Amino acid sequence: MQHTNGSNQAPTGSDPAPAAEAADPGGTAARAAIPLLEPREGIPPVVASPAALAEVIAAFAAGRGPVAVDAERASGYRYGQRAYLVQLRREGAGTALIDPVACPDLSELGSVTAEAEWVLHAATQDLPCLHEIGMDPKQLFDTELAGRLAGFARVGLGAMVENVLGFALEKGHSAVDWSTRPLPDPWLRYAALDVELLVDLRDALETELGEQGKLDWARQEFAALAAAPPAAPRKDPWRRTSGMHKVRRRRQLAVVRELWDARDRIARRRDVSPGKVLSDAAIVEAALNLPASSRALAALPGFGQRMGRRQLEQWQAAVDRARGLAESELPQQGAPLTGPPPPRSWADKDPAAAARLSAARAAVTARAEGLHLPQENLITPDTVRRLCWEPPARLTEDSVAEFLTGCGARPWQVELVTPLLVGALRS
Repeated sequence: MQHTNGSNQAPTGSDPAPAAEAADPGGTAARAAIPLLEPREGIPPVVASPAALAEVIAAFAAGRGPVAVDAERASGYRYGQRAYLVQLRREGAGTALIDPVACPDLSELGSVTAEAEWVLHAATQDLPCLHEIGMDPKQLFDTELAGRLAGFARVGLGAMVENVLGFALEKGHSAVDWSTRPLPDPWLRYAALDVELLVDLRDALETELGEQGKLDWARQEFAALAAAPPAAPRKDPWRRTSGMHKVRRRRQLAVVRELWDARDRIARRRDVSPGKVLSDAAIVEAALNLPASSRALAALPGFGQRMGRRQLEQWQAAVDRARGLAESELPQQGAPLTGPPPPRSWADKDPAAAARLSAARAAVTARAEGLHLPQENLITPDTVRRLCWEPPARLTEDSVAEFLTGCGARPWQVELVTPLLVGALRS
């Protein structure tokens, strides 16, 4: 590994972290971080052929210990969240950079490493795109989640590597277009370094969690991540259009829906990010103004001079479809509720439930602060809301524990918060 002082000595799994930093979660570096400039074996060639992939599969099957895994997407450039580069590192196998466009089926690689622990940072971001190419871990360690449980104030990979291991990662290429081919060497260097110290970070965090008495909590969280099924498609995704809070009338909502759907079809066909086809701000402007012609549409922000006549006509056609809908066909204001109403309305709808929620939030916040972890990691806010809105008819610790378990709370969470919530509900 190349450092600024010219040394090529690499950190190893047996010496994962400066002890002072590992014992100071969320603290500032006790000494200047050492810039990490090169992977210890240099930048590996990109795997883009069946023969090269077979060599990597054999190497990782023969490797030892956990497997560091990362993936790069092209968010903001391409449609969807597919992986455009997969990085792996394992002791005895080194680092591999795989092009999943050229090698779209990595299920065999996933199989030969499935029994090993996978180490990821922010696993929920990468697991969906890894699943698409046949890679699913049976057990994992999420270094971001571990950092949250350990009480670190900053849990990005760069901050964690610096605070825990004392090395500075260069993070300048995180938002580049990873669908670019060929990938430039500086990007490949950045990608390889993302898995360079991931196992070392995992080892240091395991030690820290053990010293804090939180390691079993983390293991339960990691097991739940590994066992979770792929997320179901979101219902009415158009309702997440940025700026929707400005849209008040049902006819305007219909315009948002029609424009969003038209944009999504075009983006999917062209394999580009929807935002590059039409901005959310432009969709909202059209909804608020309900233009009656493409000329009126062209006068709105986001539909300016750079947009051709055919493009204007296709967007106006979407607006016209919304304008022509019968009243019964218009979308309802607000997404259909699948749980309690927004807490801001509780005081009017059910003052007793509002009081329960206030007491429960206070109790959970105090407990989370005492444990030095984010409140949402102690128990999800949605679970607390559901419990406070409609608590069990017979309020006991057993009934509340059963309710929490049914909402997906892990055993460690149930054990810690059940007495707090019972007390809050009774008060």
